Amino acid sequence: MTWLKSARGPLGGYRPQLAVQFRKQCFYTAHRLRPRPVTPILSTCRRAVTTTTEAGDDDTGHIETKKNEGILFFDNVFPLKLLWLNRIPLFNAERAITNSLSKVNHPDLALADPSSIIKRALPDTLPLKVTQVLPRLREGGAFVKFSHEDGIRTTELESTLKAYLEEKPIKPWFNPFRRVRAFLVRGKPWIEDLYRIPSPRVKVEFLPTSPEASAAELTQETLYSLFRRYGKIAEIAQQPSDSKITPRYAYIDYSRMRFATVAKNCMHGYLLPAEEGGGKSGTLLKLSYESKMKAHWIRDWITGHPRIVIPLVVALLTAVSVAVFDPIRTFFIKMHITHGLKLEDYRVYRWIKSQLSRGYDIIRLRMQKGVDDNLKIIWEDRQGAINQLQTWLMETADTFIVVQGPRGAGKKELVMDQALKGRPNKLVIDCKKIQDARGDSATIAAAAAEVGYRPVFSWMNSISSMIDLAAMGTIGTKTGFSETLETQLSKIWGNTTTALKQIALSHRKDEKDGQMSDDEWLEAHPEYRPVVVIDNFLHKNNEGAAGMVYDKLGEWAAALTTQNIAHVIFLTTDVSFSKSLSKALPDRVFRQITLSDCTPEVAKRLVIQHLNAESDEEAAAAGDEKVTAAQRRSDLDELDSVIQVLGGRLTDLEFLARRIKTGESPGKAVRQIIEQSASEILKMYLLDVDVSSRKWTPQQAWLLIKQLAANETLRYNELLLNDLFKDGEAVLQALEQAELIAITSNNGRPYSIKPGRPVYQAAFEYLTDDEVLKARLDMAILAQLIGLENKNVEKYETELRTLAELPGTPSELKPRIKWCLDKAMASHAKIEKYEAQSGVLKKVLMDQF
Repeated sequence: MTWLKSARGPLGGYRPQLAVQFRKQCFYTAHRLRPRPVTPILSTCRRAVTTTTEAGDDDTGHIETKKNEGILFFDNVFPLKLLWLNRIPLFNAERAITNSLSKVNHPDLALADPSSIIKRALPDTLPLKVTQVLPRLREGGAFVKFSHEDGIRTTELESTLKAYLEEKPIKPWFNPFRRVRAFLVRGKPWIEDLYRIPSPRVKVEFLPTSPEASAAELTQETLYSLFRRYGKIAEIAQQPSDSKITPRYAYIDYSRMRFATVAKNCMHGYLLPAEEGGGKSGTLLKLSYESKMKAHWIRDWITGHPRIVIPLVVALLTAVSVAVFDPIRTFFIKMHITHGLKLEDYRVYRWIKSQLSRGYDIIRLRMQKGVDDNLKIIWEDRQGAINQLQTWLMETADTFIVVQGPRGAGKKELVMDQALKGRPNKLVIDCKKIQDARGDSATIAAAAAEVGYRPVFSWMNSISSMIDLAAMGTIGTKTGFSETLETQLSKIWGNTTTALKQIALSHRKDEKDGQMSDDEWLEAHPEYRPVVVIDNFLHKNNEGAAGMVYDKLGEWAAALTTQNIAHVIFLTTDVSFSKSLSKALPDRVFRQITLSDCTPEVAKRLVIQHLNAESDEEAAAAGDEKVTAAQRRSDLDELDSVIQVLGGRLTDLEFLARRIKTGESPGKAVRQIIEQSASEILKMYLLDVDVSSRKWTPQQAWLLIKQLAANETLRYNELLLNDLFKDGEAVLQALEQAELIAITSNNGRPYSIKPGRPVYQAAFEYLTDDEVLKARLDMAILAQLIGLENKNVEKYETELRTLAELPGTPSELKPRIKWCLDKAMASHAKIEKYEAQSGVLKKVLMDQF
């Protein structure tokens, strides 16, 4: 205590020179001489240390101080980036951190709990007593409340403590380049545990000391002198002079965040007296953290710059789609074509299938044999077409093949089961499924399913269209984010092209064909090219966006053939397919095979073969001798006559064979087929059901039926001269597409009209034999013709009225007047004729059911 007394000044305060000498002597005695007795002051300090919560005394937010008490703030005690721990539910971050740190207490590292760090930071001979330690985990420091004897100034204690920490620095493990610092708390700190993130910027507000007093706005010099002691200041920004915001404030930007935390904890609530520039009644300083970066600035910048952000997002999504999804889609297309994911490739599936099929091998083989025998007759009759197809697929030239024939002629079976039998890589695209889809999204999904293109985000097409509309209202232009149906289909066909080329090149051997480029190798090896079969081409060609879909298919097929990537075979019922395909390949000649109905001889053999297959199965099941259907049935002599009526359409022949199997005679079976066909014609073409979707009227269809019933073939151009067919060509094409009629061409021009199916000839005759139906539909034709003639009469009368209003009657107009009168008389005569015929038909309707 002798050194302590000698360090006092005449007024009871510390003299700095003697204080430093006193401190050095104490440390020399404490660390150099052993053993050393513990001083009463240090012992009291260690016994009095307590740790409180981050909410202050009794959770009031403040630390109460009395006379001879002060507060020190120690910086760099905790890591500064631990605020995120407070987000964890039911987790006390302060208690957990201090407890974990207290388990590691090394004398040379600041790894202990706050109390131990404070004890090491305070010299043993410093005349104070620590009463509380309040850690500030989120601000990386701790408050230390202490008491001291009378006559000792807290500022002198601060100076002595700073000099000690500079001579004996304590550097924590988490921040080894900066030491622990200590400062005297000059204000009244607000000890809160709110979720407020420290920032290098501190906002200093100038508040009055009482409601009736006024606060002074501090200058930059004053603020610098007050806050520079806590760290390097980067900038001091004062409130604009014209600002109306109260209370007045200023921003202080520190170069480091820890400098700002020390300043906020030491100067918050500091009362600046008048003699230091605080005004007449003084100014109270209120400090708070202010974020230097505006909250949500990234979101605000994105929403504020759509002209930049939207194109960048589109480019990013495009790049991701190309880099990530395109290889995946190409892989799935290859698996779809090569059947790489078939269950037959797995050993477990093959074993289960073999176990389940043991008991059904005999029945399955017999059924398969019967089907093969039935179709064998057809393939023998069309062996020339099969051989021609196989020859074209082996040639190195462009293979753009079209197989045309009516529906039910067996086009797909001939190509897939015979011409391409045993060929490994085949892709079948059914245009009917694509065309039957409703809406762009459904069309995209259907096209993708046909080639195995996945993943496909067809629903994104609608969303992207909405985004484009929003962008039009925001930035005035489209972003290009939405893609049309045409663009989406081009992507699907483009990925399919890539997959087909990879499949074709997978057979290439580098050691043998290493000198050839990919195009040269593909041209030299047509046997390895995959085959693309486009079925139901030009199905419902006149509906919706079908024209665009078929045009894209034609262009894609042309690219496949010209680049020697694949062989392409079109299957179509439309005789006008050349109009569509010529757009894709205007300078090439298509290789065409036309399938017609079977001849009567082949048709009869096919029906008998169906019946014989049934008798073979029954005889084998009963164990009897083999008996053919011709031997068992006596009514097969009717086949010659009924087949002449039924025709050679495969579907009709199979239907006939099934009805004969049920026990019906051939004549009765054909009559049933004719009646059923007549009912279909009546429902599909004649009744006024959903007329808006038709491109023909029931009167036009009935006129064709009536004339074809009388004559098996009509002259195409003669029919166009009929008054009901003013727009005749479009109507006839629509009826041909609906398969009511078939139009044959000669030298590239249509010249005759026939029934759409052979059985329709008999069905037309059956319909015209119904007097009531014929009278009703003929009356509808006559009513339409009467209406047309009445319009003609009105037109001529209007012209005559106009000519009559002219002054005088010029001789030059007399021929025109006579012509109008003759036309009006002729039309009137037709009207009288039609009305007379209509009267006769009305009588039929009144007399018959």
